[in-house]
Amino acid sequence: MTIGRRAVLRAAVVAVAGAAIGEPLAGCDTHHGAGHDAAGPTAGNSAERASPTATADPTASPPSSTGASSNPAASSNPATSSSPAASDQAPNGPAVEIVRGPSTSKAVALTFHGAGDPALATALLSEVEAAGAHVTVLAVGTWLEQQPQMAKRILDAGHELGNHTYRHLTMPSLSATVDDSEITRCADVLRKLTGSQGKWFRPSGTVHATPTILAAAGRAGYANSLSYDVDPSDYADPGAAAVVSRVLAKVQAGSIVSLHLGHAGTVQAMPQILDGLQARGLSAITMSSLMAASGG
Repeated sequence: MTIGRRAVLRAAVVAVAGAAIGEPLAGCDTHHGAGHDAAGPTAGNSAERASPTATADPTASPPSSTGASSNPAASSNPATSSSPAASDQAPNGPAVEIVRGPSTSKAVALTFHGAGDPALATALLSEVEAAGAHVTVLAVGTWLEQQPQMAKRILDAGHELGNHTYRHLTMPSLSATVDDSEITRCADVLRKLTGSQGKWFRPSGTVHATPTILAAAGRAGYANSLSYDVDPSDYADPGAAAVVSRVLAKVQAGSIVSLHLGHAGTVQAMPQILDGLQARGLSAITMSSLMAASGG
């Protein structure tokens, strides 16, 4: 990317961020299970906060240890794996959780929570494309309904589009019935807009899927539940420098990085993140490409 192009993109990001002052940008505090993601700049966020327990099941069992942010029991969960072979499981049985791709690859997957201001989302995708990279966007269904043009924008550029539930509720606190609904309603939106529900599903409100979530994902036709091994907490808007340093401090060959659309700091961090990956001989590619990579 030329310096001139970067300057234009960054100026656009600053302008969009300035116009959005007073409006919460989309965030995804999965560590604390907060369901405060905005499906759009304002409407989705207020709707979720207005009825935070509307679909919650007060009789539901507490989440298992696989739903904890540190997930110390993940390695003993038969439905959790960091092995590339996990992606071969057939749908309709429980989904298999993927935490990272093959370490033999010379690439990483930058995965994005899909919500927030579409102008910021477009600016981020432009930064990625200028570097010749590709990403995977896990979209919130209500956001896609409000911004249907984003589905075409993402796919036409060679990126990948997947399911991050319909309303971005805190899934470990929901019943199996509501888990099913959140996944299938987002899948319906994806099929309506693109003809496909997408290959990848990521649960909302948690880093790791519970057995209940894995079962629901499988019933919806998803072989995998997508987690990650690198999280710079960009949803908290720590600033571009912090996002860059946190990603580059932990990323390795085969890493799955969790990032967010709708945050100016993340857009501003992209050129340095992509430059840092390139300096290590790592490419940014889609999740499907990462899982297929042999490292050869």
